Amino acid sequence: MKSFFALAAGHVATSLALCTTSIIASTNLAQAADLTFNWKGDAGYSASGSFSYDETTTPTIISESGAGSTKALQSLNVSFFNPLQELIGTKNEVVNGVSSNQFFNFNFDTTTGNLFGAFDLGTGSGKGDVFISNVETPDGTFISPGATYYLYRNIAVGNTQLLDSSPNRIKASAVPEPTTVLGTLVVGILGVALSSNRTVFKKI
Repeated sequence: MKSFFALAAGHVATSLALCTTSIIASTNLAQAADLTFNWKGDAGYSASGSFSYDETTTPTIISESGAGSTKALQSLNVSFFNPLQELIGTKNEVVNGVSSNQFFNFNFDTTTGNLFGAFDLGTGSGKGDVFISNVETPDGTFISPGATYYLYRNIAVGNTQLLDSSPNRIKASAVPEPTTVLGTLVVGILGVALSSNRTVFKKI
């Protein structure tokens, strides 16, 4: 009987050691905050994306605009969908801390988790490009950040088609950190190991 308990204890110890090592490694690597955001238009179109920044160096307020090196964002991507949830456009707005969009506008409060102010993503000059903005009206006029978000598609140079609009606030949500996920796995592994121990014990 002792051999069975020793074997079970060995499995538990090995599982814990592996998970603890993984958690420590992930903690050392988890310097970036990863978040997602979503928007839904009144006509059923939608936009979703994700962005990341270094928690150790980023100020409370992230404020980005224009093309070139960003101040805080490490990455940002956005995708657009029609009412049937079919992909109609996507763009990697920020890659390795560099924005490729001259009309890029993004403001985020890291304390409250709220997006605010000017918002303009996905803008492209190519035919068929899709973008969302709260600083450009359907007639092409640039305004101070408004409460309404407009979703456009480029028809031609200087000519856009309004696809949808809505005053719905764009919501940002944090992606679970690896340590949280691994912690859950540890609990699960322990549960399986203990369950195995009980099974072995019953068979003796």
